[in-house]
Amino acid sequence: MSQLDYLAPTTADEAVEALAKAGGAARVLGGGTDLLVQLRAGRLAPGLIVDLKRIAGAIGVRAEDGGFVIGAATPGAVLGEHAALVRAWPGVIEAANLIGSTQVQGRASLAGNLCNASPAADSVPAMVAARAVCVVVGPKGRREVPVEAIAVGPGKTSLARDEFVLEIRLPARPARSGDAYLRSIPRTEMDIAVVGAGVSLTLDAAGVCTAASVALGAVAPTVLLVPEAGAALVGTKVDDAALAALDAAARAACKPISDKRGTADYRIKIAGVLARRAAVIAYKRAEART
Repeated sequence: MSQLDYLAPTTADEAVEALAKAGGAARVLGGGTDLLVQLRAGRLAPGLIVDLKRIAGAIGVRAEDGGFVIGAATPGAVLGEHAALVRAWPGVIEAANLIGSTQVQGRASLAGNLCNASPAADSVPAMVAARAVCVVVGPKGRREVPVEAIAVGPGKTSLARDEFVLEIRLPARPARSGDAYLRSIPRTEMDIAVVGAGVSLTLDAAGVCTAASVALGAVAPTVLLVPEAGAALVGTKVDDAALAALDAAARAACKPISDKRGTADYRIKIAGVLARRAAVIAYKRAEART
């Protein structure tokens, strides 16, 4: 059995240096709910674990520029207890709350769920619909990357081997805005999404949608941002005609596989259904948020 070293740096620069020296043999630890399972299963055999939790800001939520900054190692349980974040982004929080059991929630993080790069990750469609961005740290400093640009395939990310996500930033929330996330699973809880749909939208004073984002999970190799689906809602009061157009755009964007949890045809159909339902929930939340 090869040696496994552990490092808990106190600065981002120290973490970057360690990752660079490891030459691709290191793995980042945020919550660890995916990493530790993969280690025990023998799917990974890194020489070094770099634990982010002691870096300032890696755990916690703070308000900034009207939005929120979420540390990469912040557990989902902490997010659900942040009242202002829940009010502003209920869809993101309900998606985060679907990651595993209560015990897992005490460790699992949004950044970990994202960087595990599963097409079925629950929190990712909600974050993509929210237009969240990641603060990525590496040898060249910090850069901001849209959430949807992190995963490039199942289990693969766009991050260099000496880079990691330090923060996730949710933008300022205009009045009369709402979001929602829904998924389909074979069981009632603690299962992997067969399809997931996140919707975020903003209304004017008359109830007309002025901006909308729609994202789908588990229907392609990566979570999809579907601009055509968002455009179908803009300029409408999210009526039946708009929802039908949204449904069609969502289904057209899907490129799913068939597996033991669902056929491709089923996933395509359900993607449209969930997008419609999430849009209605987001619209109602936007109406109530002044």
